Amino acid sequence: MDEASLGTEKRQAPRVKTSIPVRYREIDGADGTSVGTLTADMSTGGLRLGTNKFLSVASRLLLHLDIPTLAKPIEAVSQVAWVQKANEGEGFSYHVGNQFMEITGRDQELIMTYLKSC
Repeated sequence: MDEASLGTEKRQAPRVKTSIPVRYREIDGADGTSVGTLTADMSTGGLRLGTNKFLSVASRLLLHLDIPTLAKPIEAVSQVAWVQKANEGEGFSYHVGNQFMEITGRDQELIMTYLKSC
């Protein structure tokens, strides 16, 4: 994906390419279904994931990140910052950029430690 197409860079922390299992559900949506997918990249401030479900900008998601080096998933609340149509053959329909809105400092430290090892 061409980062220039995402508009002005607003990230506080650089993203690292990842492929971490993540489950999410829309907090404000009527459908409480949890969806499983993989991250494409991540930082201590947010992540990008691929999904077949359209998520509107500003949607709030409850995330469960299954970082391989940790015994239990990290839980965070994120806000969808942008949505972009995926290219054919990528295995999903949309790229979705998320900013962490509610995450403990300890969990951010665990993410930072993991990303440094990547």
